[in-house]
Amino acid sequence: MKSIISFFLAVGLSLPLWAEEQAQLSLNTLSQSIKTLNFSTSFVVVKNNQAEPYHWFHGINEQGEELEILSLLNGPRRDILRKGDIISYIEPELPPYSIVANDLKGPIPSVFYKDFNVLASSYDFISVGRSRVLGRAAQLVRMVSKDPHRYGHWIWLDQKTGLLLKLAVATRSGQLLEQIQFTHLDISEQPAESLITLQTTELPKALEVPENYQQPTLGWQVNWLPQGFERISANRHRITVTKQPVEFMLFSDGLVDISVYVSPSNVRQRNVDFVMDGATVALNQVNNGFEVSVVGKIPSKTAKAIADSVALTASSAK
Repeated sequence: MKSIISFFLAVGLSLPLWAEEQAQLSLNTLSQSIKTLNFSTSFVVVKNNQAEPYHWFHGINEQGEELEILSLLNGPRRDILRKGDIISYIEPELPPYSIVANDLKGPIPSVFYKDFNVLASSYDFISVGRSRVLGRAAQLVRMVSKDPHRYGHWIWLDQKTGLLLKLAVATRSGQLLEQIQFTHLDISEQPAESLITLQTTELPKALEVPENYQQPTLGWQVNWLPQGFERISANRHRITVTKQPVEFMLFSDGLVDISVYVSPSNVRQRNVDFVMDGATVALNQVNNGFEVSVVGKIPSKTAKAIADSVALTASSAK
């Protein structure tokens, strides 16, 4: 009897570990499929009872170079074009420009192109089971934050190819804040015609970063962030509309980006205000004469704690 009980206890303890390993394996299959398959797909980003439609092409040319096109289908033209590690952005407010990078900055999180194991310290991976999405058998994987400072992500993967079919951002209580729903998926042996055309299209020259460039040292710091977030970049620039100078820091945990902006204010204190756009919060407040804005797919309480922790450095406070 003791041996039977011990057997079932061992099986029970090993199931969660097996489920987590299976979930991570499924997610890493997703990143591999995104980088290696020729596909054409459409999806809509659903938030605040509105839907933004996109068309996404990906392919591999004969030289093994990745080609991508991501287009917003409503409103002014917004395209992102990729040839290898050169990514070009076409936006209505700016002249076309290119940067050197290996993933697109769009609705699909950048980590979907990479190794999901980088998120293991901040999220638990749970393989929930199978369902049906877009007429295809799908595997549902949930990424659950290990702390209350982040949202969870529910990811539906095509059982056959591993490609993404649906993505939802949800609170810890299960309330859906934002969804990406794919509306069609075509996988082919050869890249789509639009990608073949892209190969011969001349893109803007990539912006060059000077070899001795160093990120500026700003006169303030963020003294609290959820565990796992690291600073990615910092700069000074002027807001396009108001021309007001602002200092900026970008933080990421590998999945979620948090932007913090600081600028001078002509008031000492002001009530906190924030708006929600799906899962994205934009919180603004004044800390002792300087204005702080926090933007990211995080709970408003997390944004408030980050904003409260922003303070001038000792040298700037003098």
